[in-house]
Amino acid sequence: MRIFAIICTREANLKPVTKGLVHTLSSYGVNVKLLIDQKSIFSAYQKGLDICKPEPTDIIIYCHDDIQIFSPRQSFIAALAKCVEADTGIVGPAGTSFLGEDAVWWNMEKWKKGYHKGAVKHLSRQDPAQVVTTSYGETGQVVALDGLFLAARAEVWEKINLKKPNYFKGKWDFYDIHYTTTAHNLGYKNYVLPIDMLHHSNGELVGRDSWHQNRQAFIANTNLPIRI
Repeated sequence: MRIFAIICTREANLKPVTKGLVHTLSSYGVNVKLLIDQKSIFSAYQKGLDICKPEPTDIIIYCHDDIQIFSPRQSFIAALAKCVEADTGIVGPAGTSFLGEDAVWWNMEKWKKGYHKGAVKHLSRQDPAQVVTTSYGETGQVVALDGLFLAARAEVWEKINLKKPNYFKGKWDFYDIHYTTTAHNLGYKNYVLPIDMLHHSNGELVGRDSWHQNRQAFIANTNLPIRI
């Protein structure tokens, strides 16, 4: 079993956080593939899968270029080993076991009711030098995962079909909800696992029009809610 990481980034002159991510993953034995200045995350992720030429049981990670992984190598690899189980779909650090009619996985009402799982570190909005942990809940099985870090066997990604659905107009948005709920609907079990990481973003892209357009398109073409 091999492990690959496919990372989209804007420029060949990598930012320090991206260099650090590549160094960490490489030191853990992960084969990192950087895709520079792509036109769509859907086509980029398919391209990355093709480039890897993986065996069906190889693990493919799709992650943002602005994360830091703090999990030691042993625990990181141990977490990813969940992917080897035949009924496992996609795994990551944060998600929900109940995706409601609004298709927003971090919906506050569902959060208060205990449906969300996992934890991700962020930089404080008040003091960017301070790291705070956003704790969603315990780890476990979910239906949808946040796209900052997604991992699955190559054969799972192949069955999901990484190409952009025709009803999506935006080229960079809502791929994570589409991919992970597709895996769930195919009968796979998605999981939030204890992977310790810092995300150097607070979700600003959610405010752009294409995110809302793709969300509405997803809602119109999906039987919601989806829950375990």
